[in-house]
Amino acid sequence: MENEPKMSESSVSATAAADPALEATAPEPEAPESEAGPLDDPEIPISEALAEEESPEAPKAEPPKPETPRPAAKKPAAAAQGESWLETVKTIFYALLIALVIRTLFFQPFNIPSASMENTLLVGDYLFVEKFAYGYSRSSFPFRAWPVGDLLHGRLFGSDPARGDVVVFKMPNENSPDYLEDFIKRVVGLPGDRIQMLNGVLYINGKAVPKMRVSDYVETDEFGLVRHVSRYRETLPNGVNYFVLDRNPDSSEDNTQVFTVPPGHYFMMGDNRDNSDDSRLDVGYVPAENLVGKAEFKFFSIDESAVWYEPWTWPGAIRFRRMFTAID
Repeated sequence: MENEPKMSESSVSATAAADPALEATAPEPEAPESEAGPLDDPEIPISEALAEEESPEAPKAEPPKPETPRPAAKKPAAAAQGESWLETVKTIFYALLIALVIRTLFFQPFNIPSASMENTLLVGDYLFVEKFAYGYSRSSFPFRAWPVGDLLHGRLFGSDPARGDVVVFKMPNENSPDYLEDFIKRVVGLPGDRIQMLNGVLYINGKAVPKMRVSDYVETDEFGLVRHVSRYRETLPNGVNYFVLDRNPDSSEDNTQVFTVPPGHYFMMGDNRDNSDDSRLDVGYVPAENLVGKAEFKFFSIDESAVWYEPWTWPGAIRFRRMFTAID
């Protein structure tokens, strides 16, 4: 009811003090909950629990962050250009060095400037000479291995040329204006041989070399005139055969004295017998030391109609049939 008097807190307390049962049944305040630790777990030994309680919790490792690549440092333009020039110079140097080694030790290109070996070799033929065919001497090297060339004599890994080989050699006659120039001829006389020409026939050690007439060699001179030249096939004692030309049957070179080839020397003759400066004339006997190499094959040929400053004349002047052919 509205007029019912309210009990004060002091009266309640007094009642509770008078009746102890009421005090026992009063609810106690709840203690705050605490997290269970290692010591509260009966299954963990006390020593391990104490160690876990004392050790601080290890911080969690963060995953490594990927490193941002640093931009490459740019070289100055002048330095980059300098390195480019250096690489170019090195490339050229290595190329020249390789070419020099190949030219000196293995193969050297030559071109034919004269008609002394017609019709085996024509003016405008380009050929490779095998440098190691007869070994090496100072004549095998550029400038005759100057400045130490005068100290080198004889041949290293030397071997003898065969009769009939077409050989490049250095002109041995010191009194000739062509001294030490490159010549190319055919070997017809070996050391100790006796060589002579009688009536246009070659004699070796008193025996005539077989000479058989074949079809004429046809040529066109510089004025456009067509000529027919007598041609023969010679066969040396070792079976090597080749063509020779006889332009003038009564020339002074068709009849010679007997030449006795000294030791270590060779007798050379051109296939164009009446138009060749060879061992019958100024060349004389060729020392083995002056041999450069053996002519092996032609790799290019161009006739005299080509004019170097008129490129349109070049294609028609190339003699394709002579390219990449062996030299007999």
